[in-house]
Amino acid sequence: MGDGNVIPKLGNMKAVLGILAGAGASYGLYKLVRGIGGNAEKKNRTKSLERSGQDIRASGDVILEPGSLMAKVSGFDVVGVRKSPSQVTAEASNILKKSPNCLEPRHIGMLLSLLQSSPTTSERSQVLVTLGNSAAFTVNQDFIREFGGLHIIAGSLTDTSADVRLQTLNALNNLSMNIRNQEQLKVYIPQILEMIEMSPVNSDLQLAALRLLTNMSVTDKHQHLMRNSVTLFLSLLVVSNEILQVQVLKVLVNLSSNPDMIEDIVQAQAPASLVLLFDCCTKVSVLLRLLTLMGNLRAWRPSAQVAEALRWKQDSLFCVLLDDSSQVHHRLPQLLSHPDGEVKAQVAKILT
Repeated sequence: MGDGNVIPKLGNMKAVLGILAGAGASYGLYKLVRGIGGNAEKKNRTKSLERSGQDIRASGDVILEPGSLMAKVSGFDVVGVRKSPSQVTAEASNILKKSPNCLEPRHIGMLLSLLQSSPTTSERSQVLVTLGNSAAFTVNQDFIREFGGLHIIAGSLTDTSADVRLQTLNALNNLSMNIRNQEQLKVYIPQILEMIEMSPVNSDLQLAALRLLTNMSVTDKHQHLMRNSVTLFLSLLVVSNEILQVQVLKVLVNLSSNPDMIEDIVQAQAPASLVLLFDCCTKVSVLLRLLTLMGNLRAWRPSAQVAEALRWKQDSLFCVLLDDSSQVHHRLPQLLSHPDGEVKAQVAKILT
């Protein structure tokens, strides 16, 4: 890949690019959880609720269109329905009090409808929390997708309330633990990356967004959508606290496990202070993941021509960590005396 492909996009991160954060983290990946079930519950969604060409009205001008989401999942007898808006809202609100594993398909449908119509921030946030908790169960992950709920929930990524945006990310995080859901959620990766860039450093929003990207990067199917954000991740790594460093490294380790991503990673702009994290004072949890990243990168063997081209870009990750002139080669041997056995083992493996 040419040098011109690396265009760092750091936004408000530029002001803190050179700051070193001494914090740490450990190595671990999210596993995808996938399952198919709930055949009995799915019968609730197959009732014959559609009536030929009729608008079905309740008192108070509440309209249930045949074939609409509410008509399909509300569980009401839509012929001759007589529920006021306050009754519908009250019934939907009662669902929020249910245990997530007790929600039926019709309840999920009502929550999605309530999310779209709720005028208050607190209600939207509460609905998202309930939907997110329900999405911890595979069967509900499927129901939400089948009801078109992934895009309904993701619509709250642009909500004016930071808390609503946070609960949206948390809900999408659980929903992303499903391969079929990831196919729909991939279109929001650029928006999520922008949220990371524009949010305050070490904020809950950044952490939640990175957790979502960790799930989305476990397989190599959607990793290419993050290739232009490696510089952002590396910059966060040297300015953030330990918790955020852990999450950033989880994403970077996932990406570096894909040989097709390595060339994009090594040519990304990297802060020189990155080498300072290879230190006995760095938290073990961070150091282990950092060494795993280093090991993945060193397994890549560029041609002499590619390596020479990368050397011309002095601020590239290749020059900062991999080139013979990198200061990291003086720091790694010192870690052989680290008190943690796993750290010493990883360092020894890199040096062999």
